[in-house]
Amino acid sequence: MGAKDSTQGTPSNGEPLPKPDAPFNGKIGRTVKDSKPDFPKGVEAPAGAPNILLILTDDVGFGATSVFGGPIRTPNFQRVADRGLRYNCWHTTALCSPTRAALITGRNHHTVASGVITEFATGFPGYNSLVPKSCGAVGAVLRENGYNTSWFGKMHNVPDWMSSQAGPFDLWPNGLGFEYFYGFLGGDSDQWHPALYENTTPIEPYLGDPTYILDRDLADKAIAWMRMQHAVAPTKPWLLYYCTGTAHAPHHAPKD
Repeated sequence: MGAKDSTQGTPSNGEPLPKPDAPFNGKIGRTVKDSKPDFPKGVEAPAGAPNILLILTDDVGFGATSVFGGPIRTPNFQRVADRGLRYNCWHTTALCSPTRAALITGRNHHTVASGVITEFATGFPGYNSLVPKSCGAVGAVLRENGYNTSWFGKMHNVPDWMSSQAGPFDLWPNGLGFEYFYGFLGGDSDQWHPALYENTTPIEPYLGDPTYILDRDLADKAIAWMRMQHAVAPTKPWLLYYCTGTAHAPHHAPKD
C-alpha cells in the first residue's frame, strides 16, 4: 500500500496492533500539590509518513489509461503517478468482491472468504463473504498507526444479509477501520439516483438536484474531506480509498 508493510495486524516495525495503552508517567501524591499529571499521548504516524490516495476502478483494463501507455488520456492520473507510485505486479480476480477484498487486506481472496461476489456467497469455507476478523484491513492498520482513513464510492464486500439498518456493521467500511464512508454497498448503482450511505446512514443527495451524478458527488466529497484534513491536522497523514462505480453497469454517463 505504499507506506506500510501490508502484513495484517502488524506494522512494518513488527509492533502488534492495537498498540498497548501508554503507561502513566506522572506522580500520584497525597495531595494535588504533591502530584504530577500525565496525559497519555495518542498514536502518531512516523515522521514523513505519506498521504495515500488509492483508486480502484471497475472494468477498466490495466493498459487503458495513458499512465500505462493506453489510448485514454488521463493527465491528472499521470500527474499523481509521476509524484507517487505505480503498481504493475498486482493481480485482479476478474470479479468485484474478491478483487476488493484482496486489495484491502493484502491476502488471497479465498483466505478472506471472498471466492465469489457477495450476492453469490455460499456456506462453504472461502466463499461465505464473511471476512475473518484475523485478516485486518489496511484502513484499520493505518488508523492504528496514526492515520485518518476514509472510503468513497463502491464497497461490495458487505454480506447481503448485513446490508440493512439492522446491521451488524462490523464488515461495513467503518467496521474495517475506515473512519468515514460515503458510497454504496452493492455491486452496481444508479448513477443518477444511487442508494448511498454516509457511514451507516442511508442518504438521498440527488433529491432536488436535476443535474446530480454520482461521479461528481464522490469527487466533491473526497476533495472536501482532503481539504478538511489539511486544514485541521496538516501534519497528520491520511488514507483515501476511492472506488468510482461509473465504468461498471448500468453504464450511466452524462452527455458530455
